[in-house]
Amino acid sequence: MSESSRIKVTAIEIRKSLRPRVQNDFRVRTKDRHLVVRKYNTSLKHESGEFIYELGLALLKLNLTVCRNAAYELIAGHREARESLTIKRIETLGAGIDNWGWVDFFCCTLVGQVWQNEQLSDGTIRRWARSSDQWWRRAAVVATVPLNTKSRGGMGDSARTLMICQMLVSDDSVMVQKAISWALRTLVSWDRKAVEGFLADNETETSARVKREVRRKLITGKKNY
Repeated sequence: MSESSRIKVTAIEIRKSLRPRVQNDFRVRTKDRHLVVRKYNTSLKHESGEFIYELGLALLKLNLTVCRNAAYELIAGHREARESLTIKRIETLGAGIDNWGWVDFFCCTLVGQVWQNEQLSDGTIRRWARSSDQWWRRAAVVATVPLNTKSRGGMGDSARTLMICQMLVSDDSVMVQKAISWALRTLVSWDRKAVEGFLADNETETSARVKREVRRKLITGKKNY
């Protein structure tokens, strides 16, 4: 069997492995998807990075959220595949992101890691922030969240986080504004003063939503009272 055939067969096998656990149009609980992904991470660990990348693309073509998420996790969990990611490949994997769930999983699972590893430049993220597509602008902001999340390898990065938030502070998209709120709230545990300074310096430009949610986080440690 050729490698391309093996990739297609494996993608279908993964979809079938997920299907019995799926309810409501192929949505699946996170822990159940993790079980499937863990199984294939183990069985495919000796495959090349190229095989895993192409498998990810094959899963994306199935056009199911659960398969998209599995694709990102499989690539993120395979060192050679992850380290093979170029700007072009990352953007190919992100092609078609058109809702907050896809954007957030893409950025928190893959983009944050490769940005931290310098496989993506700050210039690339700034380019996303200037996109006419609100979902890529949201992606630019959400990409900062893993930089400030210990469980995703983050060590705190005020400079990059505030750079992107500053670029989009006046953006008229609610999805972007919600992302800015999330990014700033995540940064609070690392650099409280930087977040307070950002709000003070951008009092006029910052949306009411962002000011309300971030100040609640600063005061209570939580998003809501």
